[in-house]
Amino acid sequence: MASGIKDKVAILGMGCCRFGERWSDNADVLAVEAFEEALKDASIDVSQIEAAWLGVGFDSMNIGPSGIPLAMALRLPNIAVTKIENYCASGSDAFRGAVYAVASGAVDIALAFGLEKLKDTGYGGLPVRTRGTIYDMIGVVGSAPGFFAQVASAYRAKYGVDKDLLKRAIAHVSVKSHENGEKNPKAHLRKLITEADVINAPLIADPLGLFDCCGVSDGAACAIVSTPEIARSLGKTDLVTVKALAVAVSNGWELQGTGWDGSYFHTTRCAAHAAYKEAGITHPRKQLSLLEVHDCFSITELVTMEDLGVSAEGEAVKDVLNGVFDADGDIPCQIDGGLKCFGHPIGASGLRMIYENYLQILGRAGPRQRQDEPVYGLSHNLGGMPNQNVSAVVIVGREGA
Repeated sequence: MASGIKDKVAILGMGCCRFGERWSDNADVLAVEAFEEALKDASIDVSQIEAAWLGVGFDSMNIGPSGIPLAMALRLPNIAVTKIENYCASGSDAFRGAVYAVASGAVDIALAFGLEKLKDTGYGGLPVRTRGTIYDMIGVVGSAPGFFAQVASAYRAKYGVDKDLLKRAIAHVSVKSHENGEKNPKAHLRKLITEADVINAPLIADPLGLFDCCGVSDGAACAIVSTPEIARSLGKTDLVTVKALAVAVSNGWELQGTGWDGSYFHTTRCAAHAAYKEAGITHPRKQLSLLEVHDCFSITELVTMEDLGVSAEGEAVKDVLNGVFDADGDIPCQIDGGLKCFGHPIGASGLRMIYENYLQILGRAGPRQRQDEPVYGLSHNLGGMPNQNVSAVVIVGREGA
C-alpha cells in the first residue's frame, strides 16, 4: 500500500486577493494580486516555479480552454500549466496536482492556482434566469437551493428534528459566518446579521431563506509548494506541511440505488475517511483545530459536520446551537467567513480555504486569529449536487504534528 504524502510537501507561500464584485478589474488583475502575495511569502523568484495547475469552475465563462491566460498574466517561465475543472472542488484539485508533482519528485517547486471572474458573466449564486449566458444552458433542469433544501427535509425526517429547531440551527450557521466575515478585510460580505434576520428573510427553497444561501464572487487564491528540505534551505523555520489529500467522486450509487436517503453527502464521508487515514487522525473532533467547509448553503455546513465525524449522527443541530463551531468554540468553522461571507469564486474557493488554515497555523490571521496555536486545519469542498458530486478534503498542519 502507498505510504501517502504526509509531511512530504510544505507550503512555501500563499496568496489571496480581496473577494467581491470586482467590476473594474479583469481576471489578470485578480491573479496578479494573489500571486504577488504568494511569491513574496515564499521568498522565491517566479523563474523557480517549474509547473503550475489552474483550477476554474466553468471553462466557457471567463478563462478559456487552456492554462495560457494564467501563464501570460503571471509571466510564468514557459512551464506546463495544467487547467482543471472539477466544479467547486477545482481549487482543491489544482492544489492536489501541484502537491503530487512535488511529492513524486517530478518538480521541486510548483504553483496551484484558483481563479474565477463571475460577476460580469451573468452567472449568479441563486437561480435567476438571464439572457444569452452560458448559465441558461447549465441551470435549466433545477436549482441548487431546491436540491439542497431537500437535504434539510431528508435530515429532519431521518432524525425527527423539529422544523423550527432546524431553522434556528441553520440561522446560527449564517449568523456565525457573518460575524467572522466582518473581521476579514478580504471578505466579500462584511455586515453583521441577527438570527431574526435569517429566520424572517424571504424563502428561496423551504427551509432555506435568502441568508441561508451563499452567492458568488470574483476572486483568486494560490499556493506555492515544495519539499520541507527546500523550504528550510530558503530560510523557512515554521513549516506548514500537507498531511492528506483526498477526492471522492459520485459513481451513480446515490441516484441509481436505494441505499442513500438524501440526508448526508456520501462522497464527503468517503473523502474524509481516506484523508484521516493518510494524516493519521483517529479522533477528528479532538485532533482538528480548524474547519473550512463548503457552506454553499447553511444546511450543507450543518450536515457536513456529521459527514466529517466531528459531530455524531443526528447531533449536529445541538452542536451548532451550543457554539461548538463558533470562532471561540471547540472547533471553529469558517473563521474567515466561509463561502457565505468571504465569498465563492468557484475555482478559487478550495485554495482560499487552505489559505485561511495556513494563516491561522502560522499565527497571521489578524483580528480573527485563533489564540490556541492551531495544529491541524481541514478544508472541504463539495462540487455538484447532493446526489451527484465531487468532494475534496485537504488537511494541513504544523510539520511533525
